[in-house]
Amino acid sequence: QVQLVESGGGLVQAGGSLRLSCAASGIISLINNMGWYRQTPGKQRELVAGITKAGSRNYSDSVKGRFTISRDNTKNTMYLQMNSLKPEDTAVYYCNADDIFHRNYWGQGTQVTVSS
Repeated sequence: QVQLVESGGGLVQAGGSLRLSCAASGIISLINNMGWYRQTPGKQRELVAGITKAGSRNYSDSVKGRFTISRDNTKNTMYLQMNSLKPEDTAVYYCNADDIFHRNYWGQGTQVTVSS
């Protein structure tokens, strides 16, 4: 089993930056891909960025060029550096991971609010 805990959310003005962290614990060696999702009320959870165990990255079109996903396997932590934030980035951000048995794990979420 794997547990994920996000941190780093908060309130920021448009144009500002935040860095989210996702700390993984449990059977870390099983973790394969990781990613960040976000969700706003009444909408489906959407993928923001993903990163494989080897470090390959992908981003949604809405955040390309502004957000950077990374992971430090020695610290069992994944990050999301968010720059040039916009009000439409306001959402609850969730950390996600899957393991080699294709089981899926979620963190509890962290609120990001961008004021205009």
